Amino acid sequence: MASVVALAQELVRRPSRGGIDDYGPVLGVLEDWLAARGLARRHLRDGAGELVGLLVQVPGGRPGSWWTLDACVDTATYGDEQAWSFPPDSGDIVDGWLRGRGAADSKLAAAMFCHIAADLAPRAENLRGGLAVLLDVDEHTGGFGGARAYLADPQIPRPAGVMIGYPGMEEVVVGGRGLWRASIVVHAPSGHSGSSKKVVGAISRAACLVRLLDAAPLPGAAGAPGFPLPPKLSVTAFHGGQDFSVTPDRCDLNVDIRTTPTFDGHDAETLVRKAVAELDAELPTPTPTEITPVATWPPFRLAEDEQPAAALLNAAAQAGLAVNPKTAGPSNIGNLLAGHGIPATAGFGVPYVGLHGIDERAHLAELPTVYRVYQRAVLNLLQG
Repeated sequence: MASVVALAQELVRRPSRGGIDDYGPVLGVLEDWLAARGLARRHLRDGAGELVGLLVQVPGGRPGSWWTLDACVDTATYGDEQAWSFPPDSGDIVDGWLRGRGAADSKLAAAMFCHIAADLAPRAENLRGGLAVLLDVDEHTGGFGGARAYLADPQIPRPAGVMIGYPGMEEVVVGGRGLWRASIVVHAPSGHSGSSKKVVGAISRAACLVRLLDAAPLPGAAGAPGFPLPPKLSVTAFHGGQDFSVTPDRCDLNVDIRTTPTFDGHDAETLVRKAVAELDAELPTPTPTEITPVATWPPFRLAEDEQPAAALLNAAAQAGLAVNPKTAGPSNIGNLLAGHGIPATAGFGVPYVGLHGIDERAHLAELPTVYRVYQRAVLNLLQG
């Protein structure tokens, strides 16, 4: 495991905050490591030609399905650096913890997956299908450019399933709520706040819309057999007005709805449009309220006997671990994959602290066990 840790340290020491840092240095570390071991790899680029990831490919010698290990090597921002007790790009090891931004999410997993590919390469002739390792540098932006470029390339074999290397040993994420997001613009005639005439400004109209949305009925979890979470609606942004003396003619809202198999994106949009229609009927204005959908992902849930969940859960059980399948409340890249009909797991890795927060670190004592679980799961898939 020393080599896995050493590679992870080098990755942590190359800042790669999503949308902030140049990804060249962190990808350069990976390219040099992969080249030294003769592993086939290719650059993944988005529609604008920007480098958004690397793909490692280990083709088997027999016909079969391809399976993918996925880890991001871009990271969250540092936040308040003064609040950290060590440099965010430290990459050192103290008391068994690898420290620094990306140690947990997910540079240690990236190093581990590269080593698994290197371990399998000498015996690939006896394996079915092939193994791909996706190293995405456009994950924390929310763009998932590496994954999108991977799926869009017709020359790359389509994976039968993906295992995403987010940290945490207690659970394997086998499902997640989907989402439907929209920006809403509420209009009203502007006016002077001191006018003797009654003025219902855009902010007041928008506040009424928020009340309508908060009161809108949503189904409970019991309506979706096998899916344990209910849908959820949140107003996540509210902006309007600039000074004291003017009631504004515009207020902007963001609405985020987490969806389930029995309350999907269409249902979410219908709910919002109904609330908007009620607002415009009760408080009419010359300009109707505008709704602009900005994102939609489907919910997903794998059965415990469905691949690749079965392979990962079985490998964990064989290693003596009590790992529970989990349906996550937040969405993840598994939702993007589900939209392409590709099953995915997430959330099995070493214990961690400070993910997306201060003093991020990953515990290394469990790394050998996590490594063996993923290696066994991959072998079971490629030998099946």
